[in-house]
Amino acid sequence: MPSRELEPLLIPQGSVAVDGVSLTVAALGELSFEVMLIPHTLAVTTLGRLKPGQATNIEADVIGKYLVRSLALRGTT
Repeated sequence: MPSRELEPLLIPQGSVAVDGVSLTVAALGELSFEVMLIPHTLAVTTLGRLKPGQATNIEADVIGKYLVRSLALRGTT
């Protein structure tokens, strides 16, 4: 992850979209997350052509966004 901005929105077994491909978060690390990809997904999406360090679009699950927003409005974040 390029910044800590996405950290509160990602949870293990939650959803994340990478370049428009919806995936399940397998693990979280320091400024990183892991997903598991099967050969079919790599073959039929753009993910199979990505190179290490290449910029991608990352979109967190909408439920996490709702929760963060709700907590912010209550003043608890």
